[in-house]
Amino acid sequence: KTDFINFINDQEWKSIEPVSSWFGPSSLLMSSMSALFQLSMWIRHGHGYLTENLGIPVWGSYAIFGLATLFSGLILGLVSEAFG
Repeated sequence: KTDFINFINDQEWKSIEPVSSWFGPSSLLMSSMSALFQLSMWIRHGHGYLTENLGIPVWGSYAIFGLATLFSGLILGLVSEAFG
């Protein structure tokens, strides 16, 4: 706490370089990271729903997500080939 107060009082904050716009909270990079984090939370909740509410074994949930990953990659590949 004392270090923070000294940091402010001594105006040491003026010597720190600002964060570049590339790493700012509204940049494309950080927005993409946020979307990936939200996707991982959705997958976690989906796994919990499958195992706890539906009673599917853990390995079954992994198999479902693995197959969903394979099929989504297949569909994205086909779409990119058709329009690319």
